[in-house]
Amino acid sequence: MRLDKFICKSTELTRTEAKKLLKSGEVRVNGEVAKNAAMQVHENNTVTIDGQVLSARGSRYYILHKVADTICSNVDEVYPSVLHAIEVDKAFDLHIAGRLDADTTGLVLVTDDGRWSHNVISPKKHCQKTYRVWLRSDIDDDNLAALVARFDSGLQLQGEDDLTRPAILTRVAQADLVDETAYRSEVLLTITEGKYHQVKRMFAAVGNRVIGLHREQIGEIVLGDLAPGEWRELTEDEIAQFT
Repeated sequence: MRLDKFICKSTELTRTEAKKLLKSGEVRVNGEVAKNAAMQVHENNTVTIDGQVLSARGSRYYILHKVADTICSNVDEVYPSVLHAIEVDKAFDLHIAGRLDADTTGLVLVTDDGRWSHNVISPKKHCQKTYRVWLRSDIDDDNLAALVARFDSGLQLQGEDDLTRPAILTRVAQADLVDETAYRSEVLLTITEGKYHQVKRMFAAVGNRVIGLHREQIGEIVLGDLAPGEWRELTEDEIAQFT
């Protein structure tokens, strides 16, 4: 963990205040003056301020039901950050483990544990993420099997050298079951990577267009009946999936 982050997790100081404190020479790591905010400290290091030993608070883990027109960022831009929805102290010291586009809704994981979030988003971990997707065009019975096979074999995305990893496509509804003025097909798609706009680009690669996107599951963590805009702490079992 970075030294400035460790100080923030051990005190009420902000990141800016922690960096000022470091410049003053009042912080020591294992008895030596430390001024580098990016210095990595570990469990066996002793960090002190004016001789007082610091002890970092435990990491925090949350699930949030993201609403549309919010962004997975620690700063507000055109749209507000999703972190405004999480009503805890120092919410903006948290970060998002697996971002969603502003217009995409659904499951977002939020934490201040960098190692844990790496296990969620690292391509090497092959973590499954399931999306409910609403499409502009039909997926009829005649081409369903072929389309499922194409997603399973991997698709060539524009601007990418390699095919996407195998993905699981399941049709949920057709036009006669839904409002045709809004969308023509509803599917579930499970992927194990997180390329830029990947779901939208995958359907573009097969001649369809995503008009609605909602993430329902990451690994074994399910959004369930958590209402839009609501959040909760993750359970110990949910946290353990990525430790």
